[in-house]
Amino acid sequence: MAADGGLWIRDLYAGYGGVPVVRGVSLSVAPAEMVALVGANGAGKSTLLKCIAGLVRPTAGAIELDGTALAGRAAHEVVRAGIALVPEGRRLFGRLSVEDNLLLGAYARSEEERRADLPRMRELFPVLRERAGQLAGTLSGGEQQMVAIARALMARPRFLLLDEPSLGIAPRVVSRIYDTLGEIHGRGLGILLVEQNVRLALSRASRAYVLQTGSIVLSGAREELLESDLVRQAFLGL
Repeated sequence: MAADGGLWIRDLYAGYGGVPVVRGVSLSVAPAEMVALVGANGAGKSTLLKCIAGLVRPTAGAIELDGTALAGRAAHEVVRAGIALVPEGRRLFGRLSVEDNLLLGAYARSEEERRADLPRMRELFPVLRERAGQLAGTLSGGEQQMVAIARALMARPRFLLLDEPSLGIAPRVVSRIYDTLGEIHGRGLGILLVEQNVRLALSRASRAYVLQTGSIVLSGAREELLESDLVRQAFLGL
């Protein structure tokens, strides 16, 4: 893809209290591409997503969306630019209804636009229609994940950042969620996916990066990584 097209991370560094967590990471996601970012706990995956989303300020490096610099920009500016994050653990407003959570995802858009997109979310996740008035905190883990994804989509992003979408969810529900993500991706949404289930991630993404102690140590097409000794031994148990 062209150097100014899609989402680009170049030589990014970030950390907490002077302790480095992300070390010189460079990666890219083309428009309408699904890319996985895999690695062990503590590798820096979530920190990297938070940097892109504007929740953690990088200490060096560049984040660009279609050639526009985003590094250091506030989170609400990143959302307006076209990037939305589905955080690890969902982070819903548990004492608000499902519908209110969805509407908050579109806070930067007009009331008319927000209301117009609710039927689309209910089409993607039919359970949201049944649970519209229910408090988000009373939903099952899988239902909460559906709300979290739909809330991010309410911002009408061009790129979606997903942090551990299968965590703590029953396998049959995970499969349903990933089928919906595939449908969304098929409509032209770019996705950067962080997923502990490496086999699942590589079954869905076209490319992947492997992160170890804050640095990219391997990248390539799905087929290449499935044949990599590092991936097979460290993540697939082969």
